[in-house]
Amino acid sequence: MIKKHRNLWLRFDRILSHDPLRQVFILLGVMLVVFCLSYALLALFGGNWHQYCESNHISKWVFPLYLLIDGNAFNSFYVDANVSEVAVFLAGLIYVAGVIIFTGMIISVMTNMIERRVEDHQKGHIHYLKSGHYVIMGYDEMIPSFITSIFLKDKDAYILILSSADAVMIKEKLSRSFTEEQMRRIIVNYGHRTSKESYKDIHLEAAEQIYVVGRHSNPAHDAINVECVDSICSYLTQPAIATRPKRITCVFKDLDTYAAFKTSEIFTKVKDLKMEFVPYNFFDGWAKQVFIKRSYHDMEDPDKEYPYPSVYGNGIRPDDDKYVHLVFVGTTNFAVAFAMEAAHVLHFPNFNRDNRLKTRITFIDINADREKDEFITRNRHFFEVQSYRYQDLSEHAKKEGVIIELPSYFTKENANFLDVEFEFIKGDVFSRQVQDLISMWAEESDRQYLSIFLAQADQRLNFVMGMNMPDSVYDKKVNVFIRQDRSDNFVTNLRTSDAKKEFDYSKVEHGDVKQEKRPLRYANLYPFGMNETGFSEDNHSLKRAKLINYLYSTANYTTNKFQGILALDAMPEEKIWNEADEEWSKLSVALKWSNLYSAYAIRTKLATLRAMRGLGLDDETRDTSTLSDEEVEALAKVEHNRWNVEKLLMGFRKPHPDEDKYAHPGFESQLKGNKKLFIHHDIRPFEDLDGISALDYEFSRYIPWIMKMTEAK
Repeated sequence: MIKKHRNLWLRFDRILSHDPLRQVFILLGVMLVVFCLSYALLALFGGNWHQYCESNHISKWVFPLYLLIDGNAFNSFYVDANVSEVAVFLAGLIYVAGVIIFTGMIISVMTNMIERRVEDHQKGHIHYLKSGHYVIMGYDEMIPSFITSIFLKDKDAYILILSSADAVMIKEKLSRSFTEEQMRRIIVNYGHRTSKESYKDIHLEAAEQIYVVGRHSNPAHDAINVECVDSICSYLTQPAIATRPKRITCVFKDLDTYAAFKTSEIFTKVKDLKMEFVPYNFFDGWAKQVFIKRSYHDMEDPDKEYPYPSVYGNGIRPDDDKYVHLVFVGTTNFAVAFAMEAAHVLHFPNFNRDNRLKTRITFIDINADREKDEFITRNRHFFEVQSYRYQDLSEHAKKEGVIIELPSYFTKENANFLDVEFEFIKGDVFSRQVQDLISMWAEESDRQYLSIFLAQADQRLNFVMGMNMPDSVYDKKVNVFIRQDRSDNFVTNLRTSDAKKEFDYSKVEHGDVKQEKRPLRYANLYPFGMNETGFSEDNHSLKRAKLINYLYSTANYTTNKFQGILALDAMPEEKIWNEADEEWSKLSVALKWSNLYSAYAIRTKLATLRAMRGLGLDDETRDTSTLSDEEVEALAKVEHNRWNVEKLLMGFRKPHPDEDKYAHPGFESQLKGNKKLFIHHDIRPFEDLDGISALDYEFSRYIPWIMKMTEAK
């Protein structure tokens, strides 16, 4: 069968529809043809037209154009001149063609060009930015939080969003969150984030930073983002490219993918290109805002921040007899991420294996029996060491009371030495049994620092529960955190209004009237989880993590000592930072995360130090002061307890008896090699360590130096 094609017309239509400049060239070509016909007609039938041009001071090259576009010139020469009717007729046809071309077609082409330009601009097909801009790849509801974060550190920044979504829709949505002036600095370009063809147009190699965000609703979100990072690295390795962005921030939606990344070397290309790679997870990011940064931005005024309360009161001293208790209603991604972050950073000096002053993390869920098994499986090495609590408060419960499950492997002195424990309550949060349990916890304000997180998937249920907690929760000023999808306005305004007023509360006890000041019911409600304020950079912690690694990488492991404060103070800061950056670039992913978690926990330790010094929770005046021996002793134990939990949650495990270097000192050199297989011999109680514990004391002494180096940076 013979295939027939109208190739000429196909090419012609493509020229007209794809490139406005080619439309102009076609118009110029037609104009040239008509001009030549006009000139030829003059040469054949114009008679003494040269003399006519000279007498009227008209160029002989311009006169043919006059005849095409000026009716008076046509009448003066062809109609009035003594020429044949055939010549007048032909000239008339050319004149009409000239009028159409020089008026109608030019206007049409120019109008079309303007319309196409406007349409291309609106749809994101025109590229403007060439260097120094920030590139965001993909679009979803989190994008405003990334833009806000960029504007907070650089209000004059230009931000380019590369997305295959409708550009007009994106701009319309962003205009609800940003001012007209800010919108002028936000450019939306059409393109696919995994297509290297798009990278050249947006000058990716000259960007300041890249944020690979994607679209959260896409089931293959994480896989596509990983592919995007690979494509970026492949593009940047081209010989012709001399510059590269400083940092790539990549969003991971799935908590398991995010956790796997922390111990896997899957982005060696980024490391080879000397770029900093920062992974981000929405749920984990919010946990850091609540527990570490302790603030969230106002959605309408990003320069305004609302503080989050501390979940550990005004700081916990070694003699404090209260423990931190976090209760999560639901076992959603938010609850799991918050619980894991809390286990990493909430460590305190009053922990004692005998009186069990451990940080307790409780999950309440109607399916807690199944969710418990999944959580334990995810963190099996933690639960090999630490026991957990389980209680069935469902209406079909066969046995009431707390069941303490022993670890699956270790027992006696090799078990339960961690300062964090988990508890699982099976039951409906609206049931009488669970409500009574929450009320009992709230009444125990002299024994625990209680915080409640309403983290169910249904935002309405979170709100209903937050408005209707047991009275003791409001009376005892228990902090209640309510998950909100979008706006924080209602909860924030409600809290702000109720916190402004306090009233006298009176009761009779043993024949005497006792009074206390109480705010209104909702004075301790806090929103979290809003999409548009989810991303918040923590460069302070990153810098501190680099300094922590620098201290350990330059330590003397014969004496278990760091360089020395005097030696560090004598060095130029620029030299220290350059060396710290260089050492950081050599690290494996797992060790980077280890240093990051150590940096995150510094803020909790500072709260302890301030409490021990009689200072307020946020009083920074003595953060750079030298620690006393008592303070060093307290924080050294806290550091090792934190490190134990960190290693177990990151996938390391405590060695079995036949792998333990402490049990077989004659084979220490061989057994230490098991660390590469995520078997760490120092996962044990602080008092059971050998000389390596000296590094915990060293690190504690250097916290003021770390704070001084990152004070205003």
